[in-house]
Amino acid sequence: MEKKDEYLSEYANQWCPGCGNFGILNAMKDALTRQKISPQQILMVSGIGQAAKTPHFMKCNMFHGLHGRALPLALGAKTANHDLKVMVNSGDGDCYGEGGNHFMHAIRRNTDLTLLVHNNQVYGLTKGQASPTSAYGMITTMQTQGVISDSFNGPLVALALGAGFVARGFAGNIPHLSDLIQQAIQHKGFSLIDIMQPCVSFNKVNTYEWYTQRIYELTGPVPDSFDEAVAQIFHET
Repeated sequence: MEKKDEYLSEYANQWCPGCGNFGILNAMKDALTRQKISPQQILMVSGIGQAAKTPHFMKCNMFHGLHGRALPLALGAKTANHDLKVMVNSGDGDCYGEGGNHFMHAIRRNTDLTLLVHNNQVYGLTKGQASPTSAYGMITTMQTQGVISDSFNGPLVALALGAGFVARGFAGNIPHLSDLIQQAIQHKGFSLIDIMQPCVSFNKVNTYEWYTQRIYELTGPVPDSFDEAVAQIFHET
């Protein structure tokens, strides 16, 4: 397979113009094409939310589940058919909030699947209230006095639980994100990519401009210890 058009869905895309999900969708198509994985070989599983609509906009096998319940569905599918390439698309609220318990146990079981968390730091489907990854003090449509809880750090939790592949990408850098997805697919075991993405409708803080002023690619060797990996997460190296 050599053309991304093979993943072109018959359904019209309904995301907001400029949504970061478009970059993630394009990176996924590019990664699967470069890995020569046909639509028949891939299963996309999702829960509820804007990120969870992703499988609708691809030509592939898909299973759309309940809010926060994508991972157990994916685990069941992979257990039943080891030949499937299983990829989960979940939002930060869907995965780290409603699905937080499943997130932890999926890492513990170390099933061979790839989890893409579309992290826009709000609930984009239900009008912009705070999600688990919203920053402390952030003003939202519901938290009008500011978020009063510290944000949830998905990659750090995954590392602490022993995940074998943990990465963070940006929806605005498609080539880099495609490379991360390809590495995650090749990894034998549970893989997490936490993807920072703007929500152009409800998150007026973490915009494309905000990200491009702060995001950079990590260079050098892959960390070979837990302490080194944690240090990278907290920008200590």
